[in-house]
Amino acid sequence: MADMPEVRGKLIPGKRLSELTWLRVGGPADWLFMPADADDLAGFLAALDPAVPVFPMGVGSNLIVRDGGLRAVVVRMGRGFNTIETEGRRVRAGAAALDAHVARKAAQAGIDLTFLRTIPGSIGGAVRMNAGCYGTYVADVMVEAKAITRAGEVVTLTADELDFRYRQSDLPEGWVIVEATLEGPEGAPEALEARMQEQIAKRDATQPTKERSAGSTFRNPAGFSSTGRADDTHDMKAWKVIDAAGMRGARCGGAQMSEKHSNFLINTGQASAADLERLGEEVRKKVYDSSGITLEWEIMRVGEATPE
Repeated sequence: MADMPEVRGKLIPGKRLSELTWLRVGGPADWLFMPADADDLAGFLAALDPAVPVFPMGVGSNLIVRDGGLRAVVVRMGRGFNTIETEGRRVRAGAAALDAHVARKAAQAGIDLTFLRTIPGSIGGAVRMNAGCYGTYVADVMVEAKAITRAGEVVTLTADELDFRYRQSDLPEGWVIVEATLEGPEGAPEALEARMQEQIAKRDATQPTKERSAGSTFRNPAGFSSTGRADDTHDMKAWKVIDAAGMRGARCGGAQMSEKHSNFLINTGQASAADLERLGEEVRKKVYDSSGITLEWEIMRVGEATPE
């Protein structure tokens, strides 16, 4: 392994990533770095051998790390990056701030970012993936984001520079988002809180929130999020084509497509990353055979498979 720069945060060799992902799978990272603050992160990246890959990781809510692990420095932000501040209609949140916490703090200040309330994960990941729900996306509310480049420079990025699209952006390889400023419409705090409670009740009634999952497994083929409105079209939702292919409840080892919501891949207890990925690929094949649609993964898959 390469020599590592001095840090003020924590730098751990060989950390098993199964302990950090919501699906509870994944082999070891070469190194796990938890920076103390943005200066610690910038200094580390500037001093790190440019040949060493860097993988920014949020709370592991939308991620399959393969069983062979990750040949990289995994950067995971913690307490130094979870502040949430409001001013006027704007919210400035650290990359490690949970989406749900940002939505709630914004609502208390009369700012409508309620779409974030049911999105699993943290703000850094939400920006990276242009997270969206109920017809609103990060792209619609982001003023700017701060990131640290692979060379350790602090940069400010606009929505245009990130070129947001459905469930993706153009954040360069190895750059780490450390903060985002969002701006939402005004709303009465009580009404915003009531809306969020309604969203949570609906989510819990339709999604396997008590299971080990990583949220939606595949992107909707139509390329947009659910709006939650009565006139929302369900013709091209991922769960609909998975159902049509007969894959609701399908299993592979310890992996299963949820009976409750067929676009949720769950670890029933003893799944390997290989089980999860194999089942996902089988679903993609069956959907293509059944409807001619090629589903695209929404869950990020990284790392090396365990050699056969």
